[in-house]
Amino acid sequence: MPLKLHRYLQQGGELGLWHIEEPEAYFLERMQLTEVEKQQLSPIQGHRRLEWLAGRWLLHIMSGRDIRGACLKDEYGKPYLENSAFDISISHSRELAAVMAAPRPVGIDIQKIVSKIERIAHKFMRTEEMDSLQSPSRIAHLHVYWGAKEALYKAYGRKKLEFKEHILIQPFEFDPNGGTVEGRVTYGDFRASYQLGYEIIDAEFVLAYGKEQNRK
Repeated sequence: MPLKLHRYLQQGGELGLWHIEEPEAYFLERMQLTEVEKQQLSPIQGHRRLEWLAGRWLLHIMSGRDIRGACLKDEYGKPYLENSAFDISISHSRELAAVMAAPRPVGIDIQKIVSKIERIAHKFMRTEEMDSLQSPSRIAHLHVYWGAKEALYKAYGRKKLEFKEHILIQPFEFDPNGGTVEGRVTYGDFRASYQLGYEIIDAEFVLAYGKEQNRK
């Protein structure tokens, strides 16, 4: 079983990683998708179907349930686990699927490290965030910022956020062994702070995840 990681977090919650090696049939035979889930999966093509299935199978494994609960979407498109009080977030990148769940709003992101992120950095990085970047860790550091902002976008869960304007990451020094950072979402009257973690997976991926701490 390619369950790569399953970790319980301080102050409640858990996260997991699944290394995708199975064919589509492996998941379909075990999951018994609901009609709504089948409709969600239907338009998805290629390897993205495997990523979608693996993420939901990992969610089930982490839930500890004998009978799988459906993974549905709310009015904003944010996924939730049927009959669960936990907030959830799902991400996938190529052969890895990631899930986070906790009693408070959460977000998770897994990304393959690629140099082309430099081309779009100006679209999501604030000046003070850019100033914290240093060689030779610049590319990985950029991915942490991107992943952290993606995680907070998912935790907020209501779309419309601009990464550069509404999602702020406290500038930090990159640690190749992983670390924690602080973030904020400010949008209209909404104000919330988040504790985030990041780590490098297999020297090729950045995993970033966050949980809401306070909301005003």
